[in-house]
Amino acid sequence: MAYADQQTSGNRITAIFFVALIHVFVGYLFISGLAVSAVKNVVERVTTVDIEEPPPPEPEDEPPPPEPEQAAPPPPVAPPPPISIAPAPPPIQTQPTIPPPAPPALVVPPPAPPAPPSQARGATPRNQGRWAGRIQENYPSRALREEVEGTVGVSVVVGANGRVTSCRVSRSSGSSVLDQAACRGMERYARFNPALDAAGNETTGSFNTSIQYRLN
Repeated sequence: MAYADQQTSGNRITAIFFVALIHVFVGYLFISGLAVSAVKNVVERVTTVDIEEPPPPEPEDEPPPPEPEQAAPPPPVAPPPPISIAPAPPPIQTQPTIPPPAPPALVVPPPAPPAPPSQARGATPRNQGRWAGRIQENYPSRALREEVEGTVGVSVVVGANGRVTSCRVSRSSGSSVLDQAACRGMERYARFNPALDAAGNETTGSFNTSIQYRLN
């Protein structure tokens, strides 16, 4: 390295020396009045002198290039959810004929318990001989004067209290006087045991009888 510097310095001194000589020569030519063309030729020769430039110094060791910045890794991307493809549905089997529906089950209800015996009964006379005698004793006075006799059939309605509520002649004696007397006597003197319904409750009933009118 030192040898190259010394050689470069010697070359520079030599070049300077030649340049100085050329300037002296050019000055002499100007002084001596030489033609301008001669000066130009000399100048061109001088300017075309090649000066060997010293080789450029060896480049120093360059520092290593900076490490490239590590780029941040891209954010994780979640994979798309798997697509579940449903399998094809099983084929539907059809029956050419539809069987008839099964008949409903026959439910037989248990037999009903036997009904209690009915207590129903019709009206019955109470002390019939007594009240029938009173009706016959109450002989109509007109029928006595006319000496009319006969038998009257009557149909009466007996209330729940055992009394006759209405009376009608079912068979006439032939005398309206006796017929009317018979119904009046039944409504006034007759007494009955009232009729009963199936549950044994007293209710309205009916009774048929006959009244005989005889003269002594």
